[in-house]
Amino acid sequence: MDLPVVRYSKSEYIETDTGNKVSRKSIICGSQNIILGGKTILQTGSIIRGDLRRTGHGQAVVVSIGRYCFFSQGCIIRPPCKTYKGSFSYYPMKIGDHVTVGEGTIVQAASIGSFVHIGKNCVIGKFAIIKECSRIEDNTVIPPAAVVPSFTIYGGSPGKLVDELPESIQEIYETRSKDRYAKFIPISE
Repeated sequence: MDLPVVRYSKSEYIETDTGNKVSRKSIICGSQNIILGGKTILQTGSIIRGDLRRTGHGQAVVVSIGRYCFFSQGCIIRPPCKTYKGSFSYYPMKIGDHVTVGEGTIVQAASIGSFVHIGKNCVIGKFAIIKECSRIEDNTVIPPAAVVPSFTIYGGSPGKLVDELPESIQEIYETRSKDRYAKFIPISE
C-alpha cells in the first residue's frame, strides 16, 4: 500500500538541523531531557513528557527516541513510574528507530525496540517492553510489565498474541517510515 503525500504548512512545523519536524501545536515538556535521533515527525497535539524524571542526581535523558519515528496526533509519550522502598520515581524510556505511534495512543513503556508499529487508541502499560519487529493492533491494551516478543502481532484488551510477522518486516517498516518522511512535505507558500 502506497502512502499518500501529506502537505503541511511550513509555519506550523519547526524543522531541526537533524531533520526532525515538530508541530508547533505539539506539547514537549522538559525538552532538555528528550533526545530525538533525527528525521522524526511529531504531529499536532502529540505530547512528550521529558519533565517527568527522577529528582536529584541521576539520568538526565528521560525519553530517547531514534531515527525515522512518527508520532500521530494526540499520542502521549511519558516515562514509566513506580514507588520503590517508599520513594516515588520516574524511569527513562527508550524508543528505537522506525517506530510509528498511532493517534490517541498512550505509551508508558520501559522500552520499544526498532521497527515497531503501534496502532490507534492503544494503551502501553508502565514498564512494558515491546521488542523489535512487532506490531500492536488498534485499540490494544498492553498490561504493565508485559513483554511483546519480536515478529509478533498483539491485539485485544488485554493484549495477546494474534499472529506472527514475516522475517522481512524490518525492511518493510524501514521502507515505509522513510517513505512517510519523504512524503511529508511543506505546502509551497
